[in-house]
Amino acid sequence: MAYKNINNLLGWVCFATAAVTYVLTLEPSVSFWDCGEFISCAYRLQVSHQPGYPMFAMLGKAFSLLSFGDRAKVAYFTNVSSAMASSAAIMFMFWTISMLAKKLLVKRGEKPNPAQTVLIMGAALVGALGFIYTDTFWFSAVETVVFSPAMLCTAVVFWAALKWEANADLPGADRWLVLIAYVMGLSIGIHLLNLLTIPGLTLIYYFRRSKQVTPMKTFLMFLLGVALLAFLQFGVIQYSVKMMAYFDLFTVNNLGLPFNLGAIIFLAALIGVIVWGISYSIRKHKPALNLALLCILFIFFGYSSFTMIPIRAHANTNLDNYHPDNAFALQEYLSRIQYVAPPLIYGEYFDAKPIDQKDGISLYRKGDSKYEMIGKKQELVYDHNTILPRIFSSDAPDVAFYKDWLHLADGQSPTFADNMKWLFSWQVYQMYFRYFMWNFTGRYNDADGQTSTRMINGNWTSGWFDHGKQLPNAITHSITYAPLYALPLIIGLLGMVYHFRKDKKHALVLLVMFFFMGIAIVLYVNQYNVQPRERDYSYVGSFYAFGIWIGLGVLAIADVLRRRLTARIASYGSIAICMLLVPVLVAVKEWPGHNRSTKKVPHDLAYNYLISCPKNAILFTYADNETYPLWYIQEVENVRPDVRIINLSLFTGDWNIRQMQSAINEAAAAPITMPYEKYKDGTRDIIRFSDAKLPDSVEIKEVFDFITSDDPRAKAQYPDGSSENYLPTKNFKLTVNKQAVIANHVVTQEQESRVADVMEWKLPANYLTKGNLALLDIMVHNNWKRPICFAESMPDEDVIGLHKYMYKEGQIYRLLPFKPSAEPDEEKINSLVMYDNMVNKYKWGNMKNASYLDSQTVQLFYPMITANFTSLANSLAAEGHTAMAVKALHKLDDSTPDITADMNVAVRQYYVADSAYHLQDVQLGNKYVNRVMAYVKDQLDYNYRQLQKDADTISVRDVQMGVSLINAMANSTKVASQIALSNMLTAGLKDYETKFSSVLSKQLN
Repeated sequence: MAYKNINNLLGWVCFATAAVTYVLTLEPSVSFWDCGEFISCAYRLQVSHQPGYPMFAMLGKAFSLLSFGDRAKVAYFTNVSSAMASSAAIMFMFWTISMLAKKLLVKRGEKPNPAQTVLIMGAALVGALGFIYTDTFWFSAVETVVFSPAMLCTAVVFWAALKWEANADLPGADRWLVLIAYVMGLSIGIHLLNLLTIPGLTLIYYFRRSKQVTPMKTFLMFLLGVALLAFLQFGVIQYSVKMMAYFDLFTVNNLGLPFNLGAIIFLAALIGVIVWGISYSIRKHKPALNLALLCILFIFFGYSSFTMIPIRAHANTNLDNYHPDNAFALQEYLSRIQYVAPPLIYGEYFDAKPIDQKDGISLYRKGDSKYEMIGKKQELVYDHNTILPRIFSSDAPDVAFYKDWLHLADGQSPTFADNMKWLFSWQVYQMYFRYFMWNFTGRYNDADGQTSTRMINGNWTSGWFDHGKQLPNAITHSITYAPLYALPLIIGLLGMVYHFRKDKKHALVLLVMFFFMGIAIVLYVNQYNVQPRERDYSYVGSFYAFGIWIGLGVLAIADVLRRRLTARIASYGSIAICMLLVPVLVAVKEWPGHNRSTKKVPHDLAYNYLISCPKNAILFTYADNETYPLWYIQEVENVRPDVRIINLSLFTGDWNIRQMQSAINEAAAAPITMPYEKYKDGTRDIIRFSDAKLPDSVEIKEVFDFITSDDPRAKAQYPDGSSENYLPTKNFKLTVNKQAVIANHVVTQEQESRVADVMEWKLPANYLTKGNLALLDIMVHNNWKRPICFAESMPDEDVIGLHKYMYKEGQIYRLLPFKPSAEPDEEKINSLVMYDNMVNKYKWGNMKNASYLDSQTVQLFYPMITANFTSLANSLAAEGHTAMAVKALHKLDDSTPDITADMNVAVRQYYVADSAYHLQDVQLGNKYVNRVMAYVKDQLDYNYRQLQKDADTISVRDVQMGVSLINAMANSTKVASQIALSNMLTAGLKDYETKFSSVLSKQLN
């Protein structure tokens, strides 16, 4: 068979292998994080969060059609789209490695002999098949997320660049460069990752076209590549839209033309100029200019996918983030203006004080007939600055983390050395290198490990020395324990060294790609605090580049073996060794921790949230994982379309409040009475508290009317002549309309006596946000017509202090006008409703039997579910419903897995045991005590071994909590007359108190 046919065939074999792997391990429905929003926006072509992913949405829409009207299958098929994109990326990776390997073994213009063909194909197979199973790439391949198609675009671009290079002397070869430009344009509508290949592609072009390559010219071409990257990132993506916006501003405000007509004229003129330039280059025989303009034109063709954003915003889709229906809103949407951009080159330290303020860019919004300037973006000037600022956030949690990480004392100012220490130890090592090592060396587990370089959770391991560490069983028996013995890393490093020895030019290109899609992202993003989740997916392009070197490692090993063996044996031997040490090893180790095919936890938790809500309820959510899956299940599967979902973290935007004033699906508009003029951007963004010394609580209607009044007497006046509304009191009350409460079935007949005459509470913050203002509006004007519910993890400041009137009914709290309890801080439960929801209605995503559960399920939602069942059982028991309480605990036991993931979970499970003992269910209590004790003993024994080796590596928190848990369990079992178990626990307690006396005494002091 001809070389070309073999190459094509094996590339497709790699695609098929990846596709089978990913489809078999695919998430069957929606996943956590952004996936729910992505699927919803793809299915109904809606506007996702900034900077928008229109091309990704259109691709997802195409795959969603494979569901043939079965809405429950939409998520599965959009997940398949990621699987197919990732599989295609693997195919192009194979062809890329085969091209690079061929360059190393075969001279240009010659054909490879059979032995060379075997070695080239073997190297490409090892690299491509091995990368299929790497941790980060696999994670994104089985859910609907932008990184899979983004990696496909990256793989295509690099492959196309090598194809151009191989054919650069042939007529029409530059069509490959035009293809690259078009794919880059398309990729902007997916993710910007692909643009980071530009510096490497520039070097490929230079090395191929230049007759004399020198270090200085190479460096200058590298800088040119960086400049081209900046041109695309800012000139094409942002400034073209920005100029379009300002042209629209001119035509609307000065010429009286309709909105967006000026933008269309500008866009047409821009394309016209480029087309004229292409025509000119043809007439004047200027091939370089012709190629450059063609590439720019095709980038704009690809980038044109973003026209979907304002088109769909004009359609007022249900999910319409930022509502970018005009040129200025689109420009702000793309530049993510509402997010605070971290300083990159020069900026403040975290302890810096603002000493001045200067005006930035002018901000505009769309008015009735013109654009209105709402002010200027304010830029603060600080007294304590540095170049390359890394530790700049002044938020209290961030400052505390800086001080802990850098060992700074209170009041100690950071230095440039501290700044650099943060850069290299946390940003580069902890938030990049650790992820790199996960993929090519191995990892302990999938727990979050951002906050420590020395602890086990979330850390990397080769596995070679783990036996000597005597790791806890919770690690070694977990399916997420995946030591790779650093074998992929070693082979990749061999491949890199071999590549530099044999072909410095292409090795340098690959190194530039490795750097720009890894460390360069670290420098640009400038992560300054602990992230909501691990961010390894951001660097998958860098890992892809290293995966190519793993393939070339086969050549390196074959080169070594050839010194003692025949060429044939060396070739086959190196391929066999590397196949076993990379694809086979990585697949075996990683499969258990990536097989999501048996769980539907995000889907069912979202279902539970909505099914908890009474009919026509307003449900306030906050976090991503309490919002995006809800959007999916309502927008796609049409579950409970009568419930109005309001995300409080978006509710501060005027566009979001305005959307809530319109009906969607089967949900009526939220009862927000404010006209747009009262809350539009730049108006009442923040309402600050200024104590008017009012003696009593004030009706929230009076407060609301005061802070939304345009009367100058309701505003604070400032020396510069400006004025703004202010909040005169933080003590609120709402007189309860009992007739409305009863008529709208807010409470049952048995609960009517509990209804309060007046609800009184205190605002916990010193200001109201625009979202708080809209919430007050709803409270004032709802008059108990629609149930008001809150997701259970809602921060107190976001619910304006209403917690003492929020009663848990499962995964949600419901606002109920009951008389406050004697213990205002105790959890309040509407027990019978909660029992019906959790025991009879809820689904549990096959948690009990799933082969794999992600860290969000295990460490966040599982303990939350356990706590809910325990609280329910205790509340039912207190009300005399003992049988129901026991049934609730058994429902928990029947529905959730037998796992103890960390000390927080162990504490929750102890509470289950304690509740079971109080309900006289000794068997269930003993089951949970034994489970908790096994975990605690495992952890304490490990920490004791670490204490003897290196005291700095023990978890003081785990030791303290573990000993406290044993003490609590010993007491509970003693009260429950489980004497043998209690004696065993007491003996263990004494043993550990002795072993950890130095640690426990420090805690006491």
